[in-house]
Amino acid sequence: MTEHTTRPATHTITTRWQEIPEDADERALVEGGAFRAFACSCGAPLPARVAAELHAMETGQCSACLGSADRELVPGFVQRCAACAATGRRNVQLVWEVAHGEAAEVITTALVREVVAGFSGPFRLSQVADTVRESLGLARGRLPVGPRVRDVLRELEASGELVMLSAPDELLRGPAVVLYRDPLWQRAPLPPG
Repeated sequence: MTEHTTRPATHTITTRWQEIPEDADERALVEGGAFRAFACSCGAPLPARVAAELHAMETGQCSACLGSADRELVPGFVQRCAACAATGRRNVQLVWEVAHGEAAEVITTALVREVVAGFSGPFRLSQVADTVRESLGLARGRLPVGPRVRDVLRELEASGELVMLSAPDELLRGPAVVLYRDPLWQRAPLPPG
């Protein structure tokens, strides 16, 4: 079991991994906060992830990383928190939430589809994101372009318009929880007819 601790001025929220069964629901593990126990140095009761998130918000901390600036998706795999730009602070998280909403409004599926149509062969997430950023005249860091483009590319993949060519860069928990750093896609061949 690993422990992950946050250290703001008067509150330290600690996350401790519990035993994870082999047949654990991977989505609940990664996204739902399952198989973890939460505690705060102030003694506030934190019986579940929701209580820990609410306590983090009440104390001005990011509700995604609980103030630590890092997120441990599965035991032993830690990433910087994208929700608060790795600051651990709630106010930055709120700014990024607004920016994600604005990105969803500006970076439409139609725009990404148009950019993808301009590639004659396979393309990387970073290539599409850079092209979208340039076409909209956005400065780096203005909006979360990469995450929004990734989400749209995954939607196009799910609808059968794209095929992912990349193998995962890391298996975090077998084949069910994987990490792609800069995946490669191509347009799906059109059905005959």
